[in-house]
Amino acid sequence: MARPGSPGSVDVLGECVADIFEDPDRSDPDGLVLRALPGGGPANTAVALARLGTPTRFLGRLSNDAFGALFRARLNASGVNLGSSVTAPEPSTLAVADLDASGQAAYTFYAESAADWQWTDIELAATRNDDTVCLHTGSLALIRHPGGSRIEDHLARVREHATVSIDPNVRPLLVEPSTYRERLPHWCAIADILRLSEDDCATLAPDTGLDEACDNWHGAGARLVVITLGGNGALVSLDGARVTVTAPPVTVADTVGAGDSFTAGLLHHLDALGHLGGRLDTLTLDDATDACTFAAQVAALTCSVPGANPPWKEGTALRTTPIRT
Repeated sequence: MARPGSPGSVDVLGECVADIFEDPDRSDPDGLVLRALPGGGPANTAVALARLGTPTRFLGRLSNDAFGALFRARLNASGVNLGSSVTAPEPSTLAVADLDASGQAAYTFYAESAADWQWTDIELAATRNDDTVCLHTGSLALIRHPGGSRIEDHLARVREHATVSIDPNVRPLLVEPSTYRERLPHWCAIADILRLSEDDCATLAPDTGLDEACDNWHGAGARLVVITLGGNGALVSLDGARVTVTAPPVTVADTVGAGDSFTAGLLHHLDALGHLGGRLDTLTLDDATDACTFAAQVAALTCSVPGANPPWKEGTALRTTPIRT
């Protein structure tokens, strides 16, 4: 159950991905030099949560290859608890990033038969922790076979005692958009929080306005729907009552991991306000607005540096008290 004024433990279930970038300063016509950075939406969210000071467990299937060692080092250094993660024999997932002039990343994935998608019911059951106030998941781990459907079943059991948060993080190059649209109503039925990007909405609800899309997802069961709008902030919708929060100004290095950091800021602030641990029964639109305004700060700081490198609570300009707009 939620503990007002005392942050609870948040679990994040999903993939780690090696983000592969060109190193232009070392590349030449004779060879392309690449740099591998630890990433993956759920792993980025876990790192950001832990750096903000929220007790965080990452529930992942981490390969025993060189990339798996890279993932473990980053998660451990950020203070994430890996005690319930699985050491897996399958390879890690790779994503080769191509950055445009504005810092936006497009990815080519190498993900077939990777460790992240092979969850078993026994492995998932072993991750359960009755002290957890929230389980966040989504991205490819929730949609790819064979593990995705097992994670859905696991969420239905976990929500008996914890808030459920889902970020679809749509990847149409890897999964047909129709597959996401088919599963989304079921996700809304088991999720208390649905966090999407504006691009996700364009894929999931084409030719539908954001207000109408929010109402549809509320009708399917999600109480809090948050749509991030890049530099335009975020649309916050609680049971159909809506407000838009602004994004702070920032000089963008790139946008890698910004949405994941936003999700972490949102969950961290809701936890600090005592709203996690159930069905968000005490959440008000003012508190949801405060949480999303804080989350926008976290995302902006992530955008100000290269790669998915979310801020630490100490040594940043983050405001941790409620912010009114």
